Amino acid sequence: MLWRILFSVLRISIAVAAVLALLWWFGVRMPGKNVSHAAPLSPDEIALREELRTDVQKLAGEIGERNMWHYAQLNAAADFIEDSFVRAGLHPRRDTYELRGQACHNIEVEISAAPQEATASQPSHLPIILIGAHYDSVFGSPGANDNGTGVAAMLALARRFAGKKPQHTLRFVAFVNEEPPYFLSDEMGSFIYAGRCKARGDQIDAMISLETIGYFSDAPHSQTYPAPGLGIFYPKVGNFIGFVSNVHSRGLLRRVVALFRKHAKIPSEGAALPAFIPGVSWSDQRSFWRHGYPGIMVTDTAPFRYPHYHSSSDTPDKLDYDRFTLVVSGIEKVIEDLNKL
Repeated sequence: MLWRILFSVLRISIAVAAVLALLWWFGVRMPGKNVSHAAPLSPDEIALREELRTDVQKLAGEIGERNMWHYAQLNAAADFIEDSFVRAGLHPRRDTYELRGQACHNIEVEISAAPQEATASQPSHLPIILIGAHYDSVFGSPGANDNGTGVAAMLALARRFAGKKPQHTLRFVAFVNEEPPYFLSDEMGSFIYAGRCKARGDQIDAMISLETIGYFSDAPHSQTYPAPGLGIFYPKVGNFIGFVSNVHSRGLLRRVVALFRKHAKIPSEGAALPAFIPGVSWSDQRSFWRHGYPGIMVTDTAPFRYPHYHSSSDTPDKLDYDRFTLVVSGIEKVIEDLNKL
């Protein structure tokens, strides 16, 4: 009898070990050499830091909570984003839809390698790299990290590519209505937008969702995970930036992580996991997955690290602007290198 029990335990242990090995090999193991600590900022990065700080302060400090319950502030954020694009020499377009009798606006700009920019009636059929972030905040929160950081990063990246002629079309998009009650629904701004892209035949080869990217901690056990087994593979200190995708987008994720680590000055981790694991699909990249496009999320892991997640205390003073800057600087290099592939 005892040998049967021991044999059953052995079989279960082998099965668990096999599952963990497969998870590590296909979902956790990432290319490139990781760094262990954040590096000092360069002079250009110091200027970028102040740019990011100013835009987060505008969104979360001056405009504040912005959602369908604070509709004037939601529109003020849209106006600010549109004006920021214009001041960078870009030509924004509002992708508008109606929600319960009120107009909601995704805002896009395109930097094309083609002689002329695409329009709604004459869409681009060149390969597109899309960088997006949602600009609404959850009810009851000014949304500095979620997602003032993503929007500030998206605007800073758009400014740095304005006036250039990339080999691939670059598209920068601010999405509306990512937060509840629209979260994971067909009423999300990104779902509407991705559906229109699909209907036009836009060839989006990479969607990068910038989601809650400004909080870091060196405290022991400051990092948690949505599934207990993931803690075996990843750090227990929240000092890294995360890159997350579903299994289908694994190839894109590995390319992005490799490129980020080639230039990176901050630790990074990657995970290509089934979308049903909590957190994996928690942003606008899911809308693009549902329409057949590859997409990844860049995140500080939000509720698995950030103590002010979805609260009234998610204010600009809670952020680590130095490490936030290193993330954005690294993403800029990723976009440059993706254009060469």
